[in-house]
Amino acid sequence: MVIKIGSYRYAESKMRAGHAGIFWVQCRPVGVIIRGRHEGRDAAVKAMILENIANLARVGEPLRLVDRPEPRPGAGEILIRVSACGVCHTELDEIEGRTPPPRLPVIPGHQVVGRVVENGAGANRFQAGQRVGVAWIYSACGACPQCLGGNENLCPGFRATGRDADGGYAEYMAVPEAFAQPIPEVFSDAQAAPLLCAGAVGYRSLRLTGLRDGQVLGLTGFGASGHLVLKAVRRRFPGSKVFVFARSEAERAFALELGASWAGDTADRPPEPCDAVIDTTPAWGPVVEALASLKSGGRLVINAIRKEEVDRDRLLQLDYPAHLWLEKEIKSVANVTRADVREFLELAAGIPILPEVQEYPLGEANRALAELRARKIRGAKVLRM
Repeated sequence: MVIKIGSYRYAESKMRAGHAGIFWVQCRPVGVIIRGRHEGRDAAVKAMILENIANLARVGEPLRLVDRPEPRPGAGEILIRVSACGVCHTELDEIEGRTPPPRLPVIPGHQVVGRVVENGAGANRFQAGQRVGVAWIYSACGACPQCLGGNENLCPGFRATGRDADGGYAEYMAVPEAFAQPIPEVFSDAQAAPLLCAGAVGYRSLRLTGLRDGQVLGLTGFGASGHLVLKAVRRRFPGSKVFVFARSEAERAFALELGASWAGDTADRPPEPCDAVIDTTPAWGPVVEALASLKSGGRLVINAIRKEEVDRDRLLQLDYPAHLWLEKEIKSVANVTRADVREFLELAAGIPILPEVQEYPLGEANRALAELRARKIRGAKVLRM
């Protein structure tokens, strides 16, 4: 039997009666699911939820695996069957209250890859079965001066996926179709997930440095975003040196393996001063050290939603002549735009930039977060559904 949806044809492989009145037809290509629904009946789907703000040093498993009603796409929205979701340090900030969700419980996760299974009223941008991604930007108002000026990341009404709206630590999620992105075929689901945040915000950070080919870039911290920026710089700026500052010996070795020109501790001085430094750490100490490693007129770009309080007193060690004089600059990165995500996906597909990933089942999200907090990182962590 062949089922036709729009301009697509699928060979039927299985049909069965699902629970709670859902009928499933699973078709090839792999992952495409078309469903019929009886009115008034909802399926239960698996999700990891955050119910309370928690200190991860005392609460080892802040997320709970639950069955929840399947979300329904509203007007202009699509329903996605999630296949992969990246694990980001911002989830730690949400859980520990540095950027708290406005409501609880909430489903975290903002590096989401899946396939469209249903369109809400008026949604026609994507077809059933099409693979899409959802990034940190869940929605923006589209009407304020920031949005109209191309800076929707600064919109006062900016809503973040997995914080202000339920995210991708679940089998299904709904999202406004205007804020979903098609995923290039060159990437697997797990490879695509970290590109949507770690990659896109790293790309925005790199643009904000103003780096030119032949100049020296420093990367402070070497997790998911840092390793993707290094890969991008080596292709876009082949004449540039990249110096990596990381506390972990394993992270430093990984950076050298990927082509860094030098790797040292966050307190070490590089072989030569940097034209720009991107800081992706949650701490303040590396900010002070990075400023000391900048050339005159250099720029430090801080790629972090929030900083932790544990070493805030390091800011008292700022010395104006050593750290700030001679027109050194500090710039922060705030969120991402849809253009950032779209442009980076196109760039990464063309090179291609293929992230290093560690995969975990959905139910092991707490373990992935604990390892992330402990800096047990090699590339990016991704949940698979």
